[in-house]
Amino acid sequence: MADQFYLRYYSGHVGSYGHEFLEFELTGNRLRFALNSNYRNESMIRREMTLSDAVINEFKRILNESEIVKQDDDKWPKKNVVGKQELEVKLAPYHISFQTAKIGSMVDVNNSDDPEGLQTFYYLVQDLKIFVYSLISLHFKIKPTY
Repeated sequence: MADQFYLRYYSGHVGSYGHEFLEFELTGNRLRFALNSNYRNESMIRREMTLSDAVINEFKRILNESEIVKQDDDKWPKKNVVGKQELEVKLAPYHISFQTAKIGSMVDVNNSDDPEGLQTFYYLVQDLKIFVYSLISLHFKIKPTY
């Protein structure tokens, strides 16, 4: 398929509570979500759902308007003990993959070697996460905390 669409986001670290992470993956019309937090003996939350073409098109619109494909992660902070974030996107004709340290706030973005590129990544991730959380809330009536 020429219009093959794929999206994967991961944010996590290994700390005193084990491997804690948030991950979602969109393949075709299937969205898979996983949230693992061992804090206070929380259990892993896994959800999977099938999305309509309108929702898939909204993901594509968000990605296109962000202009993330014009960015380069060479000057972004490298993964460290605080954790890492990964974003992979296949959106014809592009296939991009980014990896950076976890971003705590806009202060981290502004203090980086590429604040404009990292700001694009930061805001895109915020938009994608809130969209995924909204879909989960609509489908499953749970409120993931991460």
